[in-house]
Amino acid sequence: MKILLLDKNHPLITEQLLAKNFVLEEDFASSYDEVCEKIHQYDGVIIRSRIPLDAHFLTKGKDLKFIARVGAGMENIDIPVAEKLGIKLINSPEGNRDSVAEHVIGMLLVLMNRLFIASQEVKNGIWLREENRGDELLGKTFGLIGYGNMGKATAKRLSGFGCKVIFYDILPNIADEYAEQVSWEELKNSAQIISMHVPLTEKTHYMIDEKFFQDMKHDFYFVNTARGKNVETKYLVEALKSGKVKGACLDVIEYEKSSFENIEVENEDFTYLLQSEKALLTPHIGGWTHQSKEKLAQFIVDKILASFVV
Repeated sequence: MKILLLDKNHPLITEQLLAKNFVLEEDFASSYDEVCEKIHQYDGVIIRSRIPLDAHFLTKGKDLKFIARVGAGMENIDIPVAEKLGIKLINSPEGNRDSVAEHVIGMLLVLMNRLFIASQEVKNGIWLREENRGDELLGKTFGLIGYGNMGKATAKRLSGFGCKVIFYDILPNIADEYAEQVSWEELKNSAQIISMHVPLTEKTHYMIDEKFFQDMKHDFYFVNTARGKNVETKYLVEALKSGKVKGACLDVIEYEKSSFENIEVENEDFTYLLQSEKALLTPHIGGWTHQSKEKLAQFIVDKILASFVV
């Protein structure tokens, strides 16, 4: 099988697929149009986020047997068209679920205990204790939105923090020893912390909107390591200003480019997030550890081999 690699990934992908006699070609620079013109030559494609695989692209790839996305999200692929064309879709959410879970806990601990703020103050000769009192995770009700790989890994990490962990998911009856499944309304009535763990789809685009913030019974902390467009930023900012949201940990931002390479925006809401002590921002690195880079690649290779090597 001839496979096109469109993004740089861990070298084990190349090493292990070559060892199984796959023919590989790397192209990390060609434009969307240039790739479309040659995609008919390949049986498979391995991607991250650089190029969208829309209906036009997929129909051009008349011999494609699989698309492998090194990561969890599949929003850059036209899934209905791919399925109609009989193209197998592969991703590897198992590879970075642990790093995302640790990132969620790490961001919350930093924000709730004012660790970054206090550290910067001390480095600048300022010694404030009362002003830097923290807030404990112990005893809080932690609400997860989405209970797939990332949500489950996060709930498992929380088991030692003395939280009550609840979650909402569209799939029924998937609770385990780490979290209790509840309705959408119960989540909003009970949660004191909300953490997002859903893909980006038509149903989850702006899932967290003005009404969501209004419906939350408690003032709460908000964490998003899923996708920026799950959240309507202007209403998050309003909730931060009013105190409804006590603090926000954002590893993803609505204004990111679709390839997640950078942010190109200048508006009041983003400026507020950049300047507020109530917001902690990171550059989409929740699933971006040294270990996850290898694990993401290994799961992809294993799944390709399981499907296409007898």
